[in-house]
Amino acid sequence: MTHVAFYHLTKSRIEEALPRLLERTLESGKRALVRAPSADRLKLLSSALWTHYNDSWLPHGIEKDGYAKDQPIWLSVDNENLNKATFIFLVDGAETKDLAIYERCFDLFDGRKEKSLDSARKRWRVLREAGHDMHYWHQNEKGIWKEDGE
Repeated sequence: MTHVAFYHLTKSRIEEALPRLLERTLESGKRALVRAPSADRLKLLSSALWTHYNDSWLPHGIEKDGYAKDQPIWLSVDNENLNKATFIFLVDGAETKDLAIYERCFDLFDGRKEKSLDSARKRWRVLREAGHDMHYWHQNEKGIWKEDGE
């Protein structure tokens, strides 16, 4: 089963948390697919990956860029795994039908919004009942990530 990690953001925005997780993904030699519910959201995330660090950027592409198979990080609204990623990042409630093809799934959601929190709880229950290896990370009052149970 897929290792699924929920990231409950309370201090950071997704645009701040996602680049750090993607950087670690690339350092581990893995490829990533980032799914969002809209093309507008993807544009914002792409911009964050270009500008998050002052002296570097994360190599990635979106549909208008093309060459998905050459991109270590691919941003999409579609379910297709065009860059053959082994890690999938779901943001803003995006889901995937093909979770079993990924080693790891990262579900990032804004825990300050009740609707987002309720939606994440529903996704958690469905994935847990499906037998996935579930993990829950939350930010403490200083914004430091802690896994549930720590």
